[in-house]
Amino acid sequence: MNIATSRTADLLAEKQKHVPRGLVNAHPIVLDRASGAELWDIDGHRYLDFVGGIGVLNVGHNHPAVTKAVLEQLTKVSHPCAQVTVYEPYLEVASQLNQLVGQGEHYKTVLLSSGAEAVENAVKIARGYTNRPAVISFKGGFHGRTLLGSTLTGMSEPYKQNFGPMAGEIYHATYPNAFRHISVEDALNSVEAIFNAQVTPDRVAAIIVESVQGDGGFLSAPASFLQQLRALATQHGIVLILDEIQAGFGRTGKMFGYEHSGIQPDLVTTAKSLAGGFPLSAVVGKADIMDGPKPGGLGGTYGGNAIACAAASAVLDLYTKDDSLLTLARQRGHFFEEGLNVLKQQFDQIADVRGTGFMLAIELVTENDIPEDNAALTQALIDACRKQGLLVIKCGTQRNVVRFLPPVNISESLLEEALNMLKKACLQVFS
Repeated sequence: MNIATSRTADLLAEKQKHVPRGLVNAHPIVLDRASGAELWDIDGHRYLDFVGGIGVLNVGHNHPAVTKAVLEQLTKVSHPCAQVTVYEPYLEVASQLNQLVGQGEHYKTVLLSSGAEAVENAVKIARGYTNRPAVISFKGGFHGRTLLGSTLTGMSEPYKQNFGPMAGEIYHATYPNAFRHISVEDALNSVEAIFNAQVTPDRVAAIIVESVQGDGGFLSAPASFLQQLRALATQHGIVLILDEIQAGFGRTGKMFGYEHSGIQPDLVTTAKSLAGGFPLSAVVGKADIMDGPKPGGLGGTYGGNAIACAAASAVLDLYTKDDSLLTLARQRGHFFEEGLNVLKQQFDQIADVRGTGFMLAIELVTENDIPEDNAALTQALIDACRKQGLLVIKCGTQRNVVRFLPPVNISESLLEEALNMLKKACLQVFS
């Protein structure tokens, strides 16, 4: 497609005129419509969407059950505000999440609007419960773009820039990375080093960790790491927060990524695929911890919007009333991972294929493993994939990891098509 002579060019120029440069687009296309794993731009070009709103569309674009629930709710009430009145859609979602996370224990849920808002409120809840100030997060972790979210995030660019001073009492530990030879022991020792040199454990309110680092490069936390973190948090009375915003809702083949380790978190943050494309997030946690803040300490105008709640109930029903979505996530993930490993054997630049379930990525490395060169190679591959009709995005602290986030219910035929597109892009960039 020649963007310069298309309708796209005019709208991209409008975007540059009216929207600040800080909001960057991964792909210079203008969307018209979408269905499942496919989308079409305003010039009629078809793409396979392996970005999914950055992990928001685990059930695909415009799932019929979600659309039906939203239309029905729209005829009743759109936004009463959860701080003004009680309404059933909010209670239905809270009850379903409490059952999914609590597994028989008494859990409570507060609904919010975005992942960053869920993270901020999880920290507030942990501090309110423990009356302690400090929080430990991990290098490479991503927890949002608000001031506290950016501070918790374990990457400097582009998230921190010149936005400081950042929030106080936040400490960053090391996250395991087998590809870069960072062991579970290394990571746990870094937590102990924080206790020894920066803040004593009796001043730490929470440890927040992703079961699979999303923006950090699709690094899966080994089960032993999360198990030992759980024990450490329990030992010191620290609230353990599992950030499941990208890894949740079937992406890893289980409902939540932490389930692979067998641990039970104190608090869980969710968002992204919770409501099938509608803005909704949640903090789900043990009842006594959730009740830490006093009345009036939690809320937000749009948190638990009725239409978003209706969408979320439909999404949760798809998972809880039929295990087929989780089964598909495992099956499709295995199929796609095998295809990625075939490409790894063919192209030396694909240094690693990794992930859990259907949360998969490839790390690209140049001959000299120079971060800037690795990042440039990765961007070239992303651009080549788009020309083939496949939309993907990057991640990783070096921005040299390509992540794949198609719907978990995508067909094998579309996966095969995507792998063929990826192979053609690799031949173009790596030859």
